[in-house]
Amino acid sequence: MSNITLSNCVNRIKESPTLAITAKAAKLKSEGKDIIALAAGEPDFDTPDFIKEAAIQAIKDGLTKYTPVTGLPSLKKAVVKKFKRDNNLDYEMNEVIVGAGGKQCIFNLFLALLNPGDEVIVPAPYWVSYTDIVELTGASPILINCGIDQSFKMTPEQLEKTITNKTKIIVLNSPSNPTGSVYSKSELKKLANIVLKYPDIYIVTDDIYEHIRLDEESFNNIVMVEPKLKNRCIIINGVSKAYSMTGWRIGFAAGPEKIIAAMGILQSQSTSNPTSISQAAAESALLGDQSCIRPMLDAFKERHTFVVNAFNNIEGIECIKAQGAFYSFPCAKNAIEALYKKGKIKNNDDLAFSEYLLDTKGVAVVPGSAFGAEGYFRISFATSMNNLKEALLRIKEAIEG
Repeated sequence: MSNITLSNCVNRIKESPTLAITAKAAKLKSEGKDIIALAAGEPDFDTPDFIKEAAIQAIKDGLTKYTPVTGLPSLKKAVVKKFKRDNNLDYEMNEVIVGAGGKQCIFNLFLALLNPGDEVIVPAPYWVSYTDIVELTGASPILINCGIDQSFKMTPEQLEKTITNKTKIIVLNSPSNPTGSVYSKSELKKLANIVLKYPDIYIVTDDIYEHIRLDEESFNNIVMVEPKLKNRCIIINGVSKAYSMTGWRIGFAAGPEKIIAAMGILQSQSTSNPTSISQAAAESALLGDQSCIRPMLDAFKERHTFVVNAFNNIEGIECIKAQGAFYSFPCAKNAIEALYKKGKIKNNDDLAFSEYLLDTKGVAVVPGSAFGAEGYFRISFATSMNNLKEALLRIKEAIEG
């Protein structure tokens, strides 16, 4: 059938750019090409053995049936304990939900809260899926541009200027994907003071990179800084990044009971419960020895230092230090302009630049426009130091050669 008409709903969104680029790089690699993939946002470490053993034991014990839609009670208890231990926040069991990854939690949350005509404030650069999921609901993402000159962070003045009577949600992601920026306690307090003026606005704080800190500062989110916002804040988190469990697909959310219940209803009509075996593994991760995170952090810190220094030694590239996550987000506007003038790229934009790196040097990066920031690009340094050294050498050759 050639006259297939797709829904307006699906036509409002696009494929995840990071997954698309990762797939293209994998295809080229399978064809025998020498590709260094720096696009995927997942740790290169294996899941810790004690977590894998918990999954194996769950299989042996027959934990292979349906579970409650919103998660195993024992896992939800572990999530409640995690929030108390790590964030000094108190939640009841009916205020938490477990989903098939943090992305599903965000998806269900937006569907539960948003209607056509609503507005969602999203600081840019932003994680690629926020805006598409908002648009899927018929609501509108309202972007606040936060460039390298302000360390990729939204200011209170920007926030207050952008709020309208249609604003339903404000999204915060700290540490940030794609920039690695982190809001300080004082910065969060200033943002909280603005939000307190508008009692009908909800805050979504995406804390998935909570434990991936590249400095020695303690983690804070807006609820920890301003407890008065707890009754209209939804925290998104999961086990994917801290415990190198991306493929296990377990995320969780905490928030007001009515919102969490609505998310559960949506989940009951889509995926039902998250995978039972993955839930057992996640419970082990949350309750087990948290020192398993340290080797990853040490490696990420070393790689981060190398990457930032290497980028800043490339003509036309500016890269600031990250404070969390495992990404660098260099500004390549000058390099792109120079390559365009030399005729090495057909268009004067970051998409052409990213294609040029992949096609000529076999380095896969994600163009900044995928994150709402034209002229930048993202790399993940969650790969070996050898890969990073070779990749940065190739990028330097591509730009300066």
